[in-house]
Amino acid sequence: MQTFIIIIHLLIVSAMIGVVLLQRSEGGGLGIGSTGGFLTSRGTANVLTRTTAILAGLFFLTSLVLSILAGMERKPHSVIQGGQAPAGQPAAPGAPTPPASGGGILDTLRGIQAPAGAPTPAPPAGPQVPQSK
Repeated sequence: MQTFIIIIHLLIVSAMIGVVLLQRSEGGGLGIGSTGGFLTSRGTANVLTRTTAILAGLFFLTSLVLSILAGMERKPHSVIQGGQAPAGQPAAPGAPTPPASGGGILDTLRGIQAPAGAPTPAPPAGPQVPQSK
């Protein structure tokens, strides 16, 4: 379904480019004005203008349908709850929760877990010079 709509979308885009290029130039942008040539009558200009408007509407419609189809395949997920199951609740409502071992949310997101009895490393006292090895 999505491939079919993409093909229709590309056909509409190429038709719209062709119709816009067929229209008579007013000569304002590039300083080039044409005095005569292919498709210069007033009635043809109205047909090309209507065709451009219709193709632009179809382009908008197919773009909207494609974005809706792309959004339907995506499922929302939580970044915070994605890695691990939440910790258990305390036994009593007033009891304090035990301290978490090994880091915070960034360590959880990276998948790094400290062992149960490992001490957390102390932060450095000041800026450290990188050492090459």
